[in-house]
Amino acid sequence: MSDETTIDRRKFLKSATIVGGAVVGAAPMVSVAQSPITFRWQSTWPAKDIFHEYALDYAKKVNDMSGGRLKIDVLPSGAVVKAFDLIDAVSKGTLDGGHGVLAYWYGKNSAMALWGSGPAFGMDANMVLAWHEYGGGRALLDEIYKGLNLDVQSFVYGPMPTQPLGWFKKPVTKVEDFKGLKYRTVGLSIDIFTAMGAAVNALPGGEIVAAMDRGLLDAAEFNNTSSDKVLGFPDVSKVCMLQSFHQSGEQFEILFNKTKYNALPADLKAVVNNAVQAASADMSWKAIDRYSQDYIELQKMGVKFYKTPDAILQAQLKAWDDITKKKSAENPMFKKVLESMEKFAMRACRWQNDTNVDFKMAFRHATSKKS
Repeated sequence: MSDETTIDRRKFLKSATIVGGAVVGAAPMVSVAQSPITFRWQSTWPAKDIFHEYALDYAKKVNDMSGGRLKIDVLPSGAVVKAFDLIDAVSKGTLDGGHGVLAYWYGKNSAMALWGSGPAFGMDANMVLAWHEYGGGRALLDEIYKGLNLDVQSFVYGPMPTQPLGWFKKPVTKVEDFKGLKYRTVGLSIDIFTAMGAAVNALPGGEIVAAMDRGLLDAAEFNNTSSDKVLGFPDVSKVCMLQSFHQSGEQFEILFNKTKYNALPADLKAVVNNAVQAASADMSWKAIDRYSQDYIELQKMGVKFYKTPDAILQAQLKAWDDITKKKSAENPMFKKVLESMEKFAMRACRWQNDTNVDFKMAFRHATSKKS
């Protein structure tokens, strides 16, 4: 027995009581502190965008809840790979994880863009998340990733408010205004606006404003007042059209390299999983606060907001019907996901539409008393 072992044994016995030859009441053995498990992440967003902030928020929750045993470091878009290359980098283990949206992987399987693109049978983003968690969406997404041989563990979270139609040189008043318009969007929205006559270019968020400034785009959509403001949209346009069905129910996606995720001990997996739900709620609350503030700030900067005409919204719905029919015929997985969403929506939307009171009525009442 070494001297070191003898000393440790003496310390242990000193803290214990001997009863009938047995050692009881011994002080608990203290484990030696281990180095934290560190995951290197990248988001698909510029560092200044609130979306990157959401990625950082999730990482902080995991880091805090794990007591320092798991540490996620988040880099902004382009730090390791381009935004649209994130999922391959995570699958290969070049990155341990990342933060983005499913529509960015549209080119791998068009079905993935259904998590966010299109009217979703009348479901808002939170209802689409309900379908994902309780209506079969999660299992379908796992099936898609398995079929693509992508070694990723996906968590869908963070319901986004309805996204604007976008930023334009002048208000669009009719469907014909999209004919030949050089327009930026992503996912299945590409198909919607192409059907409406636009010449669509799918660019990452950080490249949009520069393209508009150089005349490579006539118009573009990204997501919300806070992101659009910080990315510089008001520098190249003073017209923003609100309300659209092209991305009325989108969510974010948290990705882990599946091999590395599976190697985590059970308690750290629980931290990762439950932090998703906590971050989802936090993101939705922060969005209401920040987006509403920046809605006012953009108006102070001279931006004019217009409601998208109903004729354009109806044209989107019609285009969506044609697109989903075609995609379903081409891609069995697309059809499978779409039918699952529809089944859930027919029940959930009927309940929500019948149950929810008209909040606009209450708001109009409140504001009328101040006039």
